Amino acid sequence: MKNPRDSRRFLRPEIVSRISRMDLVARLVVEGFITGLHRSPYHGFSVEFSELRPYLPGEATRHIDWKLWGRTDRYYVKRYEEETNLKAYLLLDASASMGFSSGSVTKLYYAQVLAASLAFLMLRQRDAVGLVTFDEKIRAFLPPRSVPSYLHVLLAEMEKTAPSGETGIADLFHRLAERLKRRGLVVIFSDLLDDPDAVLAALKHFRHQKHEVIVFHILDPLENSLDFRSDTLFVDAETGERLHADPRSLGDTYRDSMRRFSERIRRECRAADIDYAAIETSQPFDAALFQYLTRRKRMGG
Repeated sequence: MKNPRDSRRFLRPEIVSRISRMDLVARLVVEGFITGLHRSPYHGFSVEFSELRPYLPGEATRHIDWKLWGRTDRYYVKRYEEETNLKAYLLLDASASMGFSSGSVTKLYYAQVLAASLAFLMLRQRDAVGLVTFDEKIRAFLPPRSVPSYLHVLLAEMEKTAPSGETGIADLFHRLAERLKRRGLVVIFSDLLDDPDAVLAALKHFRHQKHEVIVFHILDPLENSLDFRSDTLFVDAETGERLHADPRSLGDTYRDSMRRFSERIRRECRAADIDYAAIETSQPFDAALFQYLTRRKRMGG
């Protein structure tokens, strides 16, 4: 029998980063996540979603599952396909800033693994999954499909995506919000390093279009802590701008600024009914995957 700990170790980014094949990474991460679902604090959640729902007064009785009624004395009806299946769009930020790493895992790689794992999980649930990679422009747009073989297409696109280009989240999200006509789930993987006013307005545009939204705000631990011990040359990955500074003298001000930035994003996302998860690249993947299940359950999936 497989030891549950053998599977759950693949929730650790530093372990996952040693595996080269993204399809294997996605399967192992999801397998490890499912193994841990029955442990606190995830007890009671399932990745298999019912295709039945309670009967509502006034509905046609021809859809009632009478066999189930005989066993439970309760009325349930079969979900229509459009009620059961979700259409999801995975938005992967591949701008140059996503290439930063203070350890073995870049922000982009963490986002790729998380997106690959969600794609694997969603297709397993027969949901339709699409992918958008972007910097200041859309690099690739793969429309949502629900066939299992589509996973290889999605993963191939993710694997060939390298960090480059400047960030242009706000304008691009506004264009996407108008382009994505059918209501679905929009899942964003980004460091959100853009003007916060513009980013928040763009996120709310998705909600205005009736999409469900999950934001995975992915940062490297060093971006939050600025834990340097000596004078350092900082180079902007997107513009090439250089700055010599002593992080020890800037640390408190910087950390307070980052805290206020993240807290503002979190607060305004909550007010707009957008799920927000602040994720550091050192964190196991289960917290992020659970965020998806929480939103899916809230949607009635």
